[in-house]
This record gives sequence, structure tokens and C-alpha cells, in this order.
Amino acid sequence: MKVLVSACLMGRNCKYNGGNNYSVELQDFLNGKAVIEVCPEVAAGMPVPRPPVEIVEGVVTDIHGKNVDVLYRQGVARVMEQIQNEDIEYAVLQSRSPTCGVKQIYDGTFSKKLIEGRGILAEALIQAGYRVIDVEDLKNDTISREA
Repeated sequence: MKVLVSACLMGRNCKYNGGNNYSVELQDFLNGKAVIEVCPEVAAGMPVPRPPVEIVEGVVTDIHGKNVDVLYRQGVARVMEQIQNEDIEYAVLQSRSPTCGVKQIYDGTFSKKLIEGRGILAEALIQAGYRVIDVEDLKNDTISREA
């Protein structure tokens, strides 16, 4: 079995601002597990860095008001295609991301206000039957080490 992980959590500089979200807790959690790293935004062909995006009324939109929904959904489709023949036990995804957010996302106003919701990759994975974990649940130690 493998674990699907947001690439930024593994230290890959693929975030919109060119950085990453490296997680020591995640590294400890993944010790000895096979990992598949994914970034649906990079899979969509988006550059690093790139303008930040949020989901605005169901549409992925960048901070300049440009509709990038089709591109981002193509990236999600590429990830889903990439993993279709993999035996994935669960996915650990980056919190609040418009693609990977599991519990919360930004509200679409670019004001840093959070709302309940899921990013488009998290939603696709859940709809496909995968178990999806928010990385912050590892930081808060709310997930069993045996997940």
C-alpha cells in the first residue's frame, strides 16, 4: 500500500509563492511507507511561482480575477489518472489549499477568511472513495500513528 501526499509537504517548492510546506510530523508519520507525491497545480502546467487562486462561487479563480478553473481541474484529472492503478491506502493533503484542502478553504475573497469546504483534488479523491487526511490532523496528533 502507498500513501498519496501533497508534494509541498515533502519539501517540494511547488506552492504558488515558490515555497513549500515541509512537515516534520508528516515525515515521521511516513517513515517506512511508500509515498506518491503529487501537486495538481504543477500537473496542470502552472508555473512556480504563480498568482494565488481561490474557489470563487465554485470556480477556481486567480487573484486578478482570471478564471483558471479548467486548467486546475485538468491538473486534478492528471493526478487521478496517474494514481488509477496504484494501491493507495490514504492521502495526506495540505490544509486550506484550493486543490488539496480537506476541511477548510479560503472563501474566494482573497482576504484570508476561511470557510468549511474542500479543494478540488480532495473532493475528487473523496468522491473516488479514497481516505483523505488533513496534514494538520497529524500536527495536532488527532490521527492514530497507525492510520
